[in-house]
Formats: sequence, C-alpha cells, structure tokens
Amino acid sequence: MDLGLSGKAFVVTGGTEGLGLASARELLREGAKVTVSSRSQDKVDDAVTELGAHRPNAVHGMAADNGHPASAELVVDSALAHWGKLDGLVVSVGGPPPGTALEATDEDWRGYFDSVFLGAVRLARAAAAKMTEGSAIVFVLSSSVKSPLTGLGISNGLRPGLAMVAKDMADELGPRGIRVVSVLPGRFDTARGSAVSGDSVASIPLGRIGDPEEFGRTVAFVASPAASYITGSTVTVDGGSLRAL
Repeated sequence: MDLGLSGKAFVVTGGTEGLGLASARELLREGAKVTVSSRSQDKVDDAVTELGAHRPNAVHGMAADNGHPASAELVVDSALAHWGKLDGLVVSVGGPPPGTALEATDEDWRGYFDSVFLGAVRLARAAAAKMTEGSAIVFVLSSSVKSPLTGLGISNGLRPGLAMVAKDMADELGPRGIRVVSVLPGRFDTARGSAVSGDSVASIPLGRIGDPEEFGRTVAFVASPAASYITGSTVTVDGGSLRAL
C-alpha cells in the first residue's frame, strides 16, 4: 500500500530515540523527508547519522528543548528553511518520571507541564500556522489518556488534557484540511518501556510487548494521505492491553 508520503516533509520531536526515532524511521522508509529534534545535540547527530545511512539527503536535525518558549518556532522555521515546506508534525516527548500525583512537587508539575503539555501545544500552533491542506499533526501520548497507569501520576494528569486539546485542534484545523490525531502507545521494547515483568506481559492479550517498528508504522499511516478521513481520533497501539473503549 502506497501511503502517499513520498516527498512530504515532517518534523519529529523526540525523534532521536525510542518511539520518536521509530516514527522518523518509518516516515523515511515511506519516502518522506524528516527533521528530528531533541534536547541533546549528540543524540541528534547520532540519529541523523543512523537515519541518513540509506537516505542521506532526507534527514535533518537540530537540538531543541520543547519546554523552552522559543523552541517551537525555531524547530518549525529550521525545517521550513531546510525543506521549503512542512507537511506534518509528530510530537513525541519523553514521559515524566515515576511517582504518584501526591509525591510530585509543584516544581515537578510545572516543569513537566511546560515540556510535555505546553511544549506540545506550542509546536502544534507553530506548525499549523505554516501548514497547508493535506497536512497532519500527530501527538504521541500514552494509554494513560484513557486509563491511569499506576505510579505515573504526572503523566496521568497531563496526557488526557493534551488529548482533549488535540481534539479541539482537530475541530479548529479541519476546515483548512489539516488533520490532528493522537496515538496512544502501550508497552514497547524501548529504554523506557521494556522493563516489564512476566505478570505484565501475561496481561497483554497478544502475549508480548511491542516492537517500536510496529508503532512507527502506525504513526506513518495516520500521518499520511492514506488516512485522509481520520482526524480528532485517538488510536491505541498496545497489543490489546487497555481495558477501556
């Protein structure tokens, strides 16, 4: 199936590792051009080298902290300067550390609100201003949007609100032909998600944790013209773990 991504230009934040890197890799495999960003210049350089091994002229990177107020405009402008257009944005950010909602301090809440929540909103706002009909914004969130994850209090607090903001953006951007989709990953074989006990794996109907490539393919699809009538939706990719509709 041709997803229609050849020649499209994307920004993938958090695109240097984990599910962000997997998403960038699949977009490239489908023929897109990609700008990846993360806070670490070393990680950006490594990701550009890895991703560009087969398509060296299709990958661009820059270091940027989503929590900084200026980062969104800088990342979007850099991608536009490099590719001449922007057809898609994939917002993938590292999740808050473990801890309950009551254990988290005010500083914890404020810091992760800036990076996870407000940073994502800024990126979508900056990208949407430059996008044209047929573009897509994809938020990589968490299954905690629909059901809380034990010991991840800040994530449980921020992710559902961001999913509702994405839904609101879909309403606002729909008349311009710009789609907004939230993708909710479960457990994947990444540095953050692979520490799963036998009991946890047994609770996954497919009986295993996911391969990041499986998640990346989902992101590539929902971001592509092949998914042109999907917007305002949350797409769960978790092997059947979530017990909510």
